[in-house]
Amino acid sequence: MNKTMMYAVQALLVLLMLAGIYFLGNLVPRTDFQSTLGLFVLLFGLMFLVFALAKEETPWFFIFIAGLLLRFSLFLAIPQWSEDYARFLWDGEVLRLGENPYSETPAEFLEKHPLESSAMLDQLFPFLNSPDYYSVYPPLNQGIFWMAAKASNGLIANGIISLRLLLILGEIGVFMLFLKLLKSFQLSQKLLWLYWLNPLVILEVTGNLHFEGLVLLLLLATVLALKNKQHSTAGSFWGLAIGMKLLPLILLPAFIFHPETKKNTLLWFGALVAVIISFFWLIFNTASMNFFQSLMLYQGKFEFNASVYYLLREVGFWIQGYNTIGVLTKILSLVTMVAIAFFSWKKKPQTLTELVDLWVLIYLIYLILQPVVHPWYLIPAFGLSLLTGRNTFLIWTFAAIFSYRAYGNEIVVENQLFLLIEYCLVLAGIYLDYFLPKRKPNLTP
Repeated sequence: MNKTMMYAVQALLVLLMLAGIYFLGNLVPRTDFQSTLGLFVLLFGLMFLVFALAKEETPWFFIFIAGLLLRFSLFLAIPQWSEDYARFLWDGEVLRLGENPYSETPAEFLEKHPLESSAMLDQLFPFLNSPDYYSVYPPLNQGIFWMAAKASNGLIANGIISLRLLLILGEIGVFMLFLKLLKSFQLSQKLLWLYWLNPLVILEVTGNLHFEGLVLLLLLATVLALKNKQHSTAGSFWGLAIGMKLLPLILLPAFIFHPETKKNTLLWFGALVAVIISFFWLIFNTASMNFFQSLMLYQGKFEFNASVYYLLREVGFWIQGYNTIGVLTKILSLVTMVAIAFFSWKKKPQTLTELVDLWVLIYLIYLILQPVVHPWYLIPAFGLSLLTGRNTFLIWTFAAIFSYRAYGNEIVVENQLFLLIEYCLVLAGIYLDYFLPKRKPNLTP
């Protein structure tokens, strides 16, 4: 096949993806799982066809425009798979009104401040999935929510578009960082297709407005700064990633056991300053207790799309006769911390590639042991994994769609068969990545 024909076929496949993304993100409700699953499988297949046809010399601008078109097909969409956007805009509107979003729950705010409420809050309240809980979003997130509320002019649609524009800009940043890092790591530029056209990434970041894309942006910036020996900058980006979502804090042991970073004062100082800047403006007051209380409550009360946790929960039912989530989450949190510290000590990464590979393993340990694993949680680890040759998270970005069977009815009920399919695929990826270490990964060039 000559180049002209190859580009024409790729363009046709991208147009088919464009139609699929548009329908899935704009028109298919999450309760229609059959259509969701069918379109998602088709989109993943089309992505791999484009990837298979791509050549190393394919212009990066062609890749860039293709992925950007897919993202802008969702520009006016109301998020279909998650109501989290309503809480984002609620917290931002509360900030715009001069109040602290950690001080009161949404229900308490409307009850105690009826005169301070706005039309925006009244519109958002019915869409909130946790009106009786304090906000769990860190202050750096809250700053973004505030900007969206300022730009919304009292209209939910404007607020959604504002958040989406910011996230698309973040995705463009991710693309540019990948270009630099893939070249620096002497990896194929083709790998970029697997992120830039990935339907889960597009639907969860651009469509459903989740901020894991920005977390990946900051972690990739950390990697690039480490590559360039800019240690204070690397620490600052890592600190901002913690300020964005807290979860990157689990990478701490990896930095401690990496010879280049463990005693690097500039890196630790940069990280500390970034964390302080991210948090001090909103959380260092009496409302901070509500924030941490909500985090603990979230950890000990909710469950979704888990693996090891669900197996242990069944054991708890068998022994105790009731759901032992309160005890199990504490035990699994301890096991997670011990496992992360152990593998960081055991591997002692000597190179930057080994450090990033350890980050991917740390995310894998964390997610396998968690009681709540929403599909968008995978995105930072998936992006990082493209720099390491690991395929587990790529497989998981496909398998995660089976978790949405829980939304096949108005009442959220998980289907054990679909969860079994999902985690069998994940286990297959883990086996290929970590138990056949001498075998070259199948899905990378």
